[in-house]
Amino acid sequence: MKHWVKRTHKELDQIISTALDRNVSYSKNVCLGVPASVLDQHVFYEHAAFLKDAPLLRAYVQNPNHIGCHTFGDSEPFFEGTHELEKEVIELLCVDIFKAQDHSCDGYVASGGTEANIQAAWIYRNYFISRHGAKQSDIALLSSSDTHYSVAKAANLLGIDMYSVPVNDNDRVMDEVQLDAVVKRSIENGIRFFIVFCNMGTTMFGSVDDPDVYKRVLDANKIQFKLHVDGAFGGFVYPVSDPVSHLNFANPIVDSITLDAHKMLQAPYGTGIFLARKGLMQHAYTKQASYVSGMDMTLNGSRGGVNAIAIWMILFTYGPFGWLEKINKLLYRTQWICDQLNKMGVVYYRHPKMNIVTIRSRYIIRALADKYKLVPDSHNDDPAWYKIVVMDHVSIDQLQAFIHDLKSGI
Repeated sequence: MKHWVKRTHKELDQIISTALDRNVSYSKNVCLGVPASVLDQHVFYEHAAFLKDAPLLRAYVQNPNHIGCHTFGDSEPFFEGTHELEKEVIELLCVDIFKAQDHSCDGYVASGGTEANIQAAWIYRNYFISRHGAKQSDIALLSSSDTHYSVAKAANLLGIDMYSVPVNDNDRVMDEVQLDAVVKRSIENGIRFFIVFCNMGTTMFGSVDDPDVYKRVLDANKIQFKLHVDGAFGGFVYPVSDPVSHLNFANPIVDSITLDAHKMLQAPYGTGIFLARKGLMQHAYTKQASYVSGMDMTLNGSRGGVNAIAIWMILFTYGPFGWLEKINKLLYRTQWICDQLNKMGVVYYRHPKMNIVTIRSRYIIRALADKYKLVPDSHNDDPAWYKIVVMDHVSIDQLQAFIHDLKSGI
């Protein structure tokens, strides 16, 4: 690990305090042109005693704006202190978790995985148009049928087609023959370029796609593509549970990655992450944002810096070994419930490196699903599956109670 270490609370507090001190102070500096301020002091008192030992809450009150992509060119100088913390987070994630070379990637803290996925599609649509002279009708999105609905949103917003490849109902693996058929049909429809969304932990099943399957089929059909990894759920689990995985920047076909810190990292909601190789972010540059120092290449524009600080705090509080222990604890609990289901002969799906267990609906009556807040694969039709996500709060005692009620037929 080059950047990821464990720090004490005192160290975290000192570093965040120093960063906040480097940001603009509206009380100490004359600051007439910036449409920003601290949180309203009539409502959020800046000098409340409880803020003394709460650096993240102090950051909330100071309200830093992290508009732009701080790994690329200049950024607004008013918030340079906390911008540095976001840059540190991006470099740590790219290098220490996703095996990139030093300073070879850009990225920013987005509002969530949906924004990060749309950002990827937006960049690659523009890339194919500017670099390859593509027409919008030449470009399509390609993903498995288990892919998150944010990809359909991206297709709709960007006005490009989307092709979905069926997966096997039992093991959630995308069939290579069917992928080839979908690609050939798309070529007949005039598609020349693909934006591929490859899953690192689908929302419903925790299933993981093989990027090499996409490469083999698309290369065989002589189709150019950019491959984005959607790790919104699995991005903080799978690289730890499967360290030999090639869903990372060591794999040359991986161009960008989505993460959601408000899932497994337990950061505040509205905390996603977009990571991309150098040379890609500028394809989302909006030249009309000329009043912004540097170049805004993000979908969201202005965004709260406190979310980046929250990620920074969590990662450095645990350190790599503390995080490894946490993930292994969750995987142990996941295996425990799988062992119980195996003894009962209950049919379920679980990727062996992930912490989601998805059970066939025929074993789950509605009262049981309601009692344990199980999530179905569909709220509109009769569900085929119900999922359990083994998060930090899900104890073996709770799982044992569920197994007891499942056996009892409650």
